[in-house]
Amino acid sequence: MSLANSPDPALRGAVVRQDLDNVLHPIVQHTTLEDKQMVVAGAEGATVYDADGTAYLDAMAGLWCVNIGYGRTQLADVAAEQMRQLAYFPHMAMNAPAAGLAGKINGLMGGGYHTYFVNSGSEANEAGFKIARQYMKHEYPGEYRFKTIGRYFAYHGTTLATLDAGGMGERKAKFEPYSGNFVHVAQPYCYRCPFGLSYPSCGLACVKNIENTILGEGPETVAEIIVEPVMSGVGVAVPPDEYLPEVEGLCRKYGILLHVDEVINGFGRTGKMFAFQHYGVSPDIVAIAKGISSAYLPIAATVVKNSVFESFLGDPAEDRQVAQVNTYGGHPVAAAVALRNIEIIEAERLVERAAEMGAYLLDGLRGLAGHAAVGDVRGKGLLIGVELVKDRAAKEPLNAAQITAIVDFCKERGLIVGRSGGGRRYGNTITLCPPLVITRAECDRIVDTLDQAIATLDTA
Repeated sequence: MSLANSPDPALRGAVVRQDLDNVLHPIVQHTTLEDKQMVVAGAEGATVYDADGTAYLDAMAGLWCVNIGYGRTQLADVAAEQMRQLAYFPHMAMNAPAAGLAGKINGLMGGGYHTYFVNSGSEANEAGFKIARQYMKHEYPGEYRFKTIGRYFAYHGTTLATLDAGGMGERKAKFEPYSGNFVHVAQPYCYRCPFGLSYPSCGLACVKNIENTILGEGPETVAEIIVEPVMSGVGVAVPPDEYLPEVEGLCRKYGILLHVDEVINGFGRTGKMFAFQHYGVSPDIVAIAKGISSAYLPIAATVVKNSVFESFLGDPAEDRQVAQVNTYGGHPVAAAVALRNIEIIEAERLVERAAEMGAYLLDGLRGLAGHAAVGDVRGKGLLIGVELVKDRAAKEPLNAAQITAIVDFCKERGLIVGRSGGGRRYGNTITLCPPLVITRAECDRIVDTLDQAIATLDTA
């Protein structure tokens, strides 16, 4: 059954019926799918096409992931060639694509790292938690360093542990109770400072909060701190430049590992290959996914500094090896596709393009400040948030129905945008994360469409 060619209403109907009868979709309430469906049939560049022939500019790159854009047939060629040669073998053995990809990642991070492959960002962070705990058992015998310090309103994945590490109450509530092994601190969300302060006179109170938490919990109980350099889910919260170096300083002071979540931030998204490179820090654990293959095949990785890796070396009888396995980790086909994806990012200078187009788009969006509903426009590279409010002085968030109306307005005009995942409290930011191949004309279209959408609030 294919819808890749011209629209076929009968075939579309068959797909819809088969889907409704058999598929369990994530996030979407199925009763709404009875009335309205989007059947995606094809895509190219930054544009996706549905089975009705309607074109949409995808300003979210799928789910924050299609960095090189859609329709790259060379990746299909790489996958087919690798499948013919070696489709799969467990990664307890070696294979050339995974070795080459790990070497490339090590080089992109500046050297001094080893890579463990998994399938998704959630798994990459989950493996990071386990590696951190096992490392602490090796390096601090007699101490019980097991806690991860995360941040409120953060998002790190959908497994129980990654939900627990994240700080989005609405996402976590249906699966409580949790283990209590994840401790939370205030988020660096300057527009809505949790301490009611303003940068820079705040003195980075959010970092002081982390140190107070370390001391309150006891440094001898803390294994790691996990951070996204730019917090995506809450609405693209960009911290002050000093924030991440100060957090790293706390890690070094108390013997704690710095775990950086680059699942969305990575592979050019923020105008650097990895967002932590904006800040001059050297993480101990890095979770990567999404842009590693631009979602052409599922692959992700947990990257660890050599000083962490070396803790797992020893005589087999010591049982120090990483106590973690993944059936599809190091999959040769996925690794080959990811490596070719990175080569495209480099050859087409998409990291630099993200910085250039991001600055252009951000400048255009800041021109929307004439609308009373625009509270804040922020971003780094092509990771951008437009926070909408009822009252600019009080920063009262726009309600969920109004944000939904903005998203729907855009989609009806052929533009797909996202919204923040802060739930009832901070779900009022329009998020933008387009493919890095986006053009100036497409950036202009995003600005113009949002201008029209927000104008409906001014006249409501």
